[in-house]
Amino acid sequence: MDFEKWCCHMEISFQEFQKLDMRVGKVLEVNQIPGSRNLIRMIVDFGTEKRQAVAGLSQWYKPEDLAGNKYGFVLNLQRRKFMGVESQCMILAAEDEKGNVVCLKPEKDIAEGSKIH
Repeated sequence: MDFEKWCCHMEISFQEFQKLDMRVGKVLEVNQIPGSRNLIRMIVDFGTEKRQAVAGLSQWYKPEDLAGNKYGFVLNLQRRKFMGVESQCMILAAEDEKGNVVCLKPEKDIAEGSKIH
């Protein structure tokens, strides 16, 4: 069984799910990471703090398409560096079988930092 199919069907407890800190953040600033084809750096406002996110989205989004919009993020993943740039949170995105990617955003306006349940 391949990992992607396995992990997508593995059940976790509600208590495990509650450990995820998912919140709405407003993207304030977006830049291409120098030397990278697909990586972008975002500064995201969560109301009480700002964090930096790194994501491989430039194939699907231009910086101006992301800036000023609110999306869902996971805040408590282990931080990682990509091409020397630390990612302090992860944007939530969906990918279909054809490889199309869309970032997930609230259907109505809601305050930055709102918890995603």
